[in-house]
Amino acid sequence: MSVSAISGFISGSDTAGSTTQLADNFETFLTLLTEQMKNQDPLSPMDSTEFVNQLVQFSSVEQQINQNNNIETLIGLQLAASQAGAASYLGREVTMTTPLAELEGGEASWTYKLGSNAHEGKLLIENTEGKLVHVVDAELGAGKHEFVWDGKDALGAQLPDGVYRMSVAALDEAGGEISATIESRGRVTAVDFGTGEPMVYVNQVGASLADILSLREIAPEDGA
Repeated sequence: MSVSAISGFISGSDTAGSTTQLADNFETFLTLLTEQMKNQDPLSPMDSTEFVNQLVQFSSVEQQINQNNNIETLIGLQLAASQAGAASYLGREVTMTTPLAELEGGEASWTYKLGSNAHEGKLLIENTEGKLVHVVDAELGAGKHEFVWDGKDALGAQLPDGVYRMSVAALDEAGGEISATIESRGRVTAVDFGTGEPMVYVNQVGASLADILSLREIAPEDGA
């Protein structure tokens, strides 16, 4: 068996299958080596360099497979720890970076933060279809501001409960755009592991663990 027969051995195969294939190939290699040594010409013995090289390459491939196994084990442990951590969020109050909030019982709330003082600014509310349903003046000072929306459109009609998106349009005196971040807060009602990365949900609004800014135990007097 030549050295080229084991090149690219691991590529495109799982480590369990690679380990089995490696064992089979190595067994075949030893059998061929034994037979060749039995039948070699005593007056012209084989050069052992090629066999030594092949043994070294088998050892190298085996080490790489073991490393892959270890990496997969670490990834599995990390994912399990991440899932366990996400599950502990259930029932707690989280603050997360997201422009989404749920209108429930005629109320939805956001926190937005301006990077600097604004000359003018508006808060824009859109429904899930991207339709603009409400516009209101924004606070112009730098820093954090709370906005609670009563769920009514520009004509005063009450809109249905559901998820809405808020964006901030703020300009400085020179007409330059001012950066703004938006946060939402609520009690975690579900955790989803189906997307690979755990997602926590406040009713219908989801966020990854990387988007969670704070976590707070809800006191009994705060309600469920």
